[in-house]
Amino acid sequence: MKLFVNPALDDTLKNAFQQRLLTDFGAHSIIPVFRHDLPESEQQTAFRSADLLLGNPPPAWFTQPPPALRFWQLDSAGFDGYQAITLSAQVANMGDYFAWPCAETMVAGLLAFYRRIPELALLQHEREWVGAAVRTRTGLLRHKRVVILGTGTIGQALRQMLTGFDCVVTMLARTDPQAELHTAEELQAVLPQTDIVVNCLPGTATGFFSAGLISAMQPGSIYANVGRGSTTDEPALIAALASGRLGGAVLDVTATEPLPADNPLWALPNVVLTQHTGGGQPAEDAGKVTQFLRNLALFVSDNPLENAVELGRGY
Repeated sequence: MKLFVNPALDDTLKNAFQQRLLTDFGAHSIIPVFRHDLPESEQQTAFRSADLLLGNPPPAWFTQPPPALRFWQLDSAGFDGYQAITLSAQVANMGDYFAWPCAETMVAGLLAFYRRIPELALLQHEREWVGAAVRTRTGLLRHKRVVILGTGTIGQALRQMLTGFDCVVTMLARTDPQAELHTAEELQAVLPQTDIVVNCLPGTATGFFSAGLISAMQPGSIYANVGRGSTTDEPALIAALASGRLGGAVLDVTATEPLPADNPLWALPNVVLTQHTGGGQPAEDAGKVTQFLRNLALFVSDNPLENAVELGRGY
């Protein structure tokens, strides 16, 4: 079987990966082809000959999907860019691999906001001691009323972390019966009594957090987003932040990435931008390879995959 490896792996990891394929799956004659070892002119041809796929090739390549593709391991949690693709292959995403770092990023951003860390870091850089004046403006994450949009792995990890701060957490999901909220109307009704909204929604929820929902948020409250930038009415969010009606925002994602230099979010003092680093962690590529090998073992033994997904459903 031919395996097309889309991510760029360093030589050490590549060699270890090839050795595992040989020792663990030698009977299946898996031949890996690494995209970044090929000239650009040959990459798409190699992709189309794949039986197995690791990573996230350009969605445009799937106008001619690999006809023999049987198993695809995405190297991301989200995959909304592939939702329109129809395949007979089994597909899996990274599940909760990125959930915990994403949740930690949100908690770190919220703590940074309440404890004035960006301001204090700037004062440190400028060697300016302010002290008491900053202290009077600090806040607490403890006991905050939080609504988490999305009950996937990131939302669940975030809820678990926030229990350590004695936060009151409410969750929204369209179809999950365990969620307390299921519609935009139900969300709008609780926003005036909510301190923090954390968006963990996938790209399939484009435009969900509308100008109407932003205007319903409690004055001084915080909006955080680790889902997709396309799920938020960004101009309405910027207006609410610039006017001071919202207290602040913690944004790992934005509508356009990289964020254009003239976007007002760069200059707003009440915004923490984490530049889509939320899922970052040590040995990230090695974790992707490990997840692929684990699912490959399940695939070749005709067992259900871990974190199997349906592209058309978006989850």
